[in-house]
Amino acid sequence: MKHTGSCHCKAISFEFDGPEIDSGLRCNCSICVRKGAVMTPFIVSPDKMQINNKQGLLGHYEFDSGVARHYFCRGCGIYPFHQTRRKKDHYRINIGCLEDVDSLSLPYEVFDGASL
Repeated sequence: MKHTGSCHCKAISFEFDGPEIDSGLRCNCSICVRKGAVMTPFIVSPDKMQINNKQGLLGHYEFDSGVARHYFCRGCGIYPFHQTRRKKDHYRINIGCLEDVDSLSLPYEVFDGASL
């Protein structure tokens, strides 16, 4: 299934192939708690993810191990996706940035990222 999304100002847009989204995932690590996002419960491989950064506003933040990359738009500040620590170069997507998915109505599980 093709999913499309963007940051708030639409400077960063993306699409990926993945299953239907009927639940989400939240993480209790220090950065994810502060972001408060509901993420996809599945990861997306780099070959399934297409990112449009025509305006050059895609920034990223790394901390601790430097493996996970948390991406954000330098224009509007929105976090659309990140690359995971457990599976380098693979993505989890901020469901709130996806078109046609209501992230507020989805059940979610909590991942214990604080213990990694």
